[in-house]
Amino acid sequence: MVIIGAGECGGRAALTLRDLSFDGPVTLIGDEPHLPYERPPLSKEAMTGEAPAIKAIASDEMLAERSIRHIHSVQAVAIDRAARSVRLSDGSTLPYDKLLLATGSLPRRLPMPGLGPRCVYLRTFNDALAIRAHLGAGKRIAIVGGGFIGLELAAAARKLGASVTVIEAQPRILMRGVPAEIAEVIHQAHEAEGVNILCGEGIATIADDGGEVRIALVGGRVIVADLAVIGIGAVPVTALAAEAELAIDNGIAVDAELRTSAPDIFAAGDCCSFPLAVYGGRRVRLEAWRNAQEQGALAARNMLGAGEAHAAVPWFWSDQYGLTLQISGLSDEGRSTVRRDLDDGAFILFHLAEDGRLVAASGIGPGNAVARDIRLAEMLIARRAKPAPEALGSQTVKLKSLLAA
Repeated sequence: MVIIGAGECGGRAALTLRDLSFDGPVTLIGDEPHLPYERPPLSKEAMTGEAPAIKAIASDEMLAERSIRHIHSVQAVAIDRAARSVRLSDGSTLPYDKLLLATGSLPRRLPMPGLGPRCVYLRTFNDALAIRAHLGAGKRIAIVGGGFIGLELAAAARKLGASVTVIEAQPRILMRGVPAEIAEVIHQAHEAEGVNILCGEGIATIADDGGEVRIALVGGRVIVADLAVIGIGAVPVTALAAEAELAIDNGIAVDAELRTSAPDIFAAGDCCSFPLAVYGGRRVRLEAWRNAQEQGALAARNMLGAGEAHAAVPWFWSDQYGLTLQISGLSDEGRSTVRRDLDDGAFILFHLAEDGRLVAASGIGPGNAVARDIRLAEMLIARRAKPAPEALGSQTVKLKSLLAA
């Protein structure tokens, strides 16, 4: 068993193979020098913690105990499907019986001239350390993109005393997958903390002279910063798969069992698109921590012949300024919305399809205020339930009772 990509997804797959008592060779290939680690802390704890460190999925001792060979600081450069082998950047070749591609995604590049050393992206722990070095008091930070990564970095930068301007070309922040009502709560929280958010602002030019970055907006305003962090989305890493002539469709195309167009090659995590059963087989690609975990484990089971179809409901989360946003399902599947108000200003939006089926739930509140109800909503979504809208909207009706019904 060979796994290309030693992140959350690949690491979980390797561990799961051993949990399932597979006793053959397991090789995990990663291009970073670190142990497999979780990426969500990169925009949070790695920025604000006193002693930033990777949150490793497994230690060297655990990998050794489980006889998982971890080859780090190398890249897989070619797949020979006929010979069932992978060629690495150090010139070596590895044979495989089953191969898992867990190559993840890369930050989408801003296609503009003028970007220099002070225009950066966040993907790796080393990226996080480099950004953190610029987040002290008195520093000026420009963040291009009002998505999860950009906003979490904005919160971290403000905590450390930097001044922050967020530039978002869309009419509002969090346009993709987050309802406007919830995005507005987050927008207000950032402004209350002193973040300057500019929505509907396109960038005309960027000039990075190595000392500072000057960002000229289409409307004429100029933002001057000590560092510009670009967070405008991510693109799946598919070059290796494409060169091996695997099917590509917004990522490496896999079936419900995460198998690619080659029967002995699987793909999982951010790099692949797959059919979501709960939405009638709609093909999606998810960039989410839990999806990487779940698909890594599912791919391992199916590499061993389980024949198990993907059945999980998507789940996303973000923490900013003590507020936690959680979303279960895909809100764009909904045609109507029911709001349930909770204590301490928290609330949940339930998204219903035309036939009344619950297809998503989006919640926000302090701490874990929405966590339990979002989890119950996730279970209702998985069961394709059609709860009465008035019951969903009533704080006196327990979601658990709807699940039981």
